[in-house]
Amino acid sequence: MIDINKLKFDEKGLIPAIVTDARSNEVLTLAYMNRESLEISLEKKLTCFFSRSRNELWLKGETSGNFQHIVSITADCDYDALLVKVNKDGPACHTGEESCFHNPLFGQEPFSLDGLVKLIEGRKTEKKEGSYTTYLFEKGLDKILKKVGEEATEVIIAGKAEDKKETVYEIADLTYHVLVLMIQMGISLDDIYDELASRHVIDKKIKQEKMTQ
Repeated sequence: MIDINKLKFDEKGLIPAIVTDARSNEVLTLAYMNRESLEISLEKKLTCFFSRSRNELWLKGETSGNFQHIVSITADCDYDALLVKVNKDGPACHTGEESCFHNPLFGQEPFSLDGLVKLIEGRKTEKKEGSYTTYLFEKGLDKILKKVGEEATEVIIAGKAEDKKETVYEIADLTYHVLVLMIQMGISLDDIYDELASRHVIDKKIKQEKMTQ
């Protein structure tokens, strides 16, 4: 851990802070901190910034409820910028968007599980004729579970054959159908992240195997 005194604040006493989602790595916002707001952030484990337009401190979420819980803060190689990873309670942008960066200028947004989840959710709430995803939701839980079981079997067959390309293809199919199941049951990606974070999967599995021997 570095000493806060090693950080290089600019001539106005500010340092840029790039805030990202700790789970998805999505860039949420670019804000500024002075020494006081950084100290508040460290103490409360919530992002606190310095508003250059209002010339005052502001604790993110204090009025909106969209707090950002700090997971880590890392300085860059020159100690003049910060990367702040957070778990957020709501949208990062005052417009209601999840990220302040939502105005495309060039290129295409990269694939993300979060984006795929939103797309699948949309097929449930706003049914689209001819959509396979909408078809699954209309058929209901039993149909979705049947497809999850079928795709899991396909993964096993491809894996047993040691066919990497086919295994990747089948895992992608299984992942998609599991996401459909999650949305059908009201399970979020955060629920899965939290469950994985709460346990040491490998250690527990090894322990279970030893106990059954």
